Amino acid sequence: MSRLRSWARALKRQALVVWFAARDPRTPLFPRLLALAVAAYALSPIDLIPDFIPVLGYLDDVILVPLGVWLVLRLVPEEVVADSRAKADAASERPVSRAMAVAIVAIWAIALAALGVWAWRMFRHAI
Repeated sequence: MSRLRSWARALKRQALVVWFAARDPRTPLFPRLLALAVAAYALSPIDLIPDFIPVLGYLDDVILVPLGVWLVLRLVPEEVVADSRAKADAASERPVSRAMAVAIVAIWAIALAALGVWAWRMFRHAI
């Protein structure tokens, strides 16, 4: 299990490298667009194949993301990749704010509760 966690951390770090490479002005247009797509897909909670589908749900995360990262890193100039790796290392060493995470979850919960109350009132008046 620890091997799988270390692989997932490495993949997340590589997705950050791709993200920083996409934002670098020295990256050519096609690799930049590809890097943006790969980073957005890798870091997004929305998947092409939902994770709740047995086996297939994780197949895209296991095949598509590493393949996209590999392709981007092959197309981006080496000096950009080196700089992006340094930025990704610095970003991964930053402390995580648990208080901010709680605040964001609270904001989402309040927004969803407000939407639920609004929908309930609309549904109740429609009947």
